[in-house]
Amino acid sequence: MGSVARPTVVFDLGEVLVPSTGVLPALAADLDVEVERLQAAYWPGRLAYDLGADDVVYWTGVLAALDVDPEPELLARLRDRDATKWSALPPASAQLLTGLVEDGVRLGVLSNAPAPLAAAVRAAAWSAPIDVLVFSADVGLAKPDPAIYAAADNAYGTEPADVVFFDDRADNVVAARAHGWDAHVWAGPDEALSVLAQRNGSAAATTRAT
Repeated sequence: MGSVARPTVVFDLGEVLVPSTGVLPALAADLDVEVERLQAAYWPGRLAYDLGADDVVYWTGVLAALDVDPEPELLARLRDRDATKWSALPPASAQLLTGLVEDGVRLGVLSNAPAPLAAAVRAAAWSAPIDVLVFSADVGLAKPDPAIYAAADNAYGTEPADVVFFDDRADNVVAARAHGWDAHVWAGPDEALSVLAQRNGSAAATTRAT
């Protein structure tokens, strides 16, 4: 597997490209519960869902924790709203990706995400310019498992040194760095652009020196 000429810039989805502020309040309002109460029910089973567990099983568990009857219509509505909200790109992220695409940067996504969300992202217009999207439900692996970074390299056709990665969780970043990626804790679009500019500057300086 040969190394690509330019770095592939890979983003996490949740809390990086898409903040949870547009997701959990909408779900809580749909269920007429407080956001804090929904959070306590939403996250415990999420890893299994991200790894490919059935959506009915996951949402039934969420509703059981909230003492709400798991009516089929409600389960389907929650599944779809969750996927739609997590795949809705805010303007700041859309501007970031558009600018990078216009600059000729190769983009990727690596996200812990269930199958309905993976499908929603792939169907979204904003994901069309992204070369490869890797989701935990597709590969049966989740960050920070070291194997998911190797699986992502295989999907992207990259060597570890080819990848710049942004994630909101420090443990995911640490694991990515151990794999060999140039990984950074997400601090917003401006900071990401600064990181990429510094990397490009370093590469240019190295080229001049040699």
